[in-house]
Amino acid sequence: MSVRLNAAARRGQILEVALEVFARAGFNGTSMNEVADAVGVTKPVLYQHFDSKRDLYQALTDDVGERLLARISKAAAEADSGKNRTELAYQAYFRWVADNPDGFRLLFGSGSRRDDEFNNTVRRITEEAANAVAPMIDVDIDTKHRRTLAQALVGMAEGASRHLVEIGEEFDPDDVAREISVLAWAGLRAVQPHD
Repeated sequence: MSVRLNAAARRGQILEVALEVFARAGFNGTSMNEVADAVGVTKPVLYQHFDSKRDLYQALTDDVGERLLARISKAAAEADSGKNRTELAYQAYFRWVADNPDGFRLLFGSGSRRDDEFNNTVRRITEEAANAVAPMIDVDIDTKHRRTLAQALVGMAEGASRHLVEIGEEFDPDDVAREISVLAWAGLRAVQPHD
């Protein structure tokens, strides 16, 4: 006998299972029938929670992105220095990637980047990550320069993660975070104010 879930629990279950399905086949390669089958519900049950496949995918990218940002923000808030904030933020990011390769694929895979609406969500998440990183740049530079460097730091994490996820092997997120944060911190220490 299956247990009947309340609406919030069912929605959470749908998002969790849909993440695996969409990460495997992408937005265009996934049907609502496939999601319903994977969840173990009928298609009308999906439509009770989401108006369309696009609505489901958008909710999923929002959910995954918010969980990533929450981890980074929480880690950065616990730091006591710029160097420590840098390492803790990268550690939170790479732990998230190691725990959620499907979430990483969903957010940063080509499917989300090819669609304007989904790409806007990914861009917003990247911007918010850069906003979280910018205060870690403890250098006397103007705001515009600081924002550019924050985007570069976020891009470095995304690029390294893309490589690690594509290889498909397990990795130690703490080791990767330590190496990337040393690289980032050394680079930040060399930054000079513009004349």
